[in-house]
Amino acid sequence: MRAGIAYIKCMQYTIRNVPGFLDAVLRDSARQQRKSLNETALEALARGAGLGENRRRQRDLGDIAGSWREDPDFDLALAAQDAVDPEIWR
Repeated sequence: MRAGIAYIKCMQYTIRNVPGFLDAVLRDSARQQRKSLNETALEALARGAGLGENRRRQRDLGDIAGSWREDPDFDLALAAQDAVDPEIWR
């Protein structure tokens, strides 16, 4: 039983067919950070899965979609931006 738990905790993966450009980027990053290729690849996988240190919160903006309200002052401000000054464009 202990052997089974140890195996699961230290699961090993084999990743095949890594494209050359990705291999180069991972190896360069590992070299620059003075980390092992394995550690660098694990960090990249974690970031890709949304588990990195700088996890970005993604939102779909559904909370504000469809909430536009007409505003005459805003429309005037936009119209003023579209005005062409003949003195500048002679």
